[in-house]
Amino acid sequence: MRKIYFCGAIRGGRQDADLYQEIITHIQKTDIVLTEHIGDLSKDPFKDAVDRDSAVYTQDTAWLKESDLVIAECTTPSLGVGYELGLAESLNKEVHVFYRINETYLSSMIKGNPHYHIHAYTNKKELFDEIDKILS
Repeated sequence: MRKIYFCGAIRGGRQDADLYQEIITHIQKTDIVLTEHIGDLSKDPFKDAVDRDSAVYTQDTAWLKESDLVIAECTTPSLGVGYELGLAESLNKEVHVFYRINETYLSSMIKGNPHYHIHAYTNKKELFDEIDKILS
């Protein structure tokens, strides 16, 4: 089983947390998701943030280094996800970036980077079909 690092907005906005949970559950059918907490709606991203910031950074960068593959849902812009994508590139990780084409303009720094595999989608079927192709 591969170790997948899943990225999605937390402090940037939680409007897609339910979708993140669906993606994580879908990936877990075949692989390990190191960052399964990304889809947890019960977590308050700002509670005790100052005390946790360095621990989050340390844990997330360790998971990123350990991962075999990175999958990011980038419809909701996030500074943290952007940082994770840059770090993944520097570690030469395979990176797949998903976004809903009708709802956002993906940053040129992401979309224009040839290291990233960009996947625009309009519905969940397209999203999950593309994830299945990546994981097969």
